[in-house]
Amino acid sequence: MPLSDLTFASTQELVDELLRRKTFLGVVIQSEKEYRGEGWGKERVFRVHFNANLEAEQAGRLLDAVAERMIADEW
Repeated sequence: MPLSDLTFASTQELVDELLRRKTFLGVVIQSEKEYRGEGWGKERVFRVHFNANLEAEQAGRLLDAVAERMIADEW
């Protein structure tokens, strides 16, 4: 996807573009529903995406490490 096309890309297109890249090593956490400025409500469902550069266990460990860091730093 050329850089100029990113300006008008949907959230799902951006996620798909990241996951296609062989250089991407990470996890994308996406709200199941597009956030439109309304309040969070009582419950929010998320989808976790990762590509073939990570196995499910590795992605899980990465998320655990991020969660621990967030708690330690009180984000």
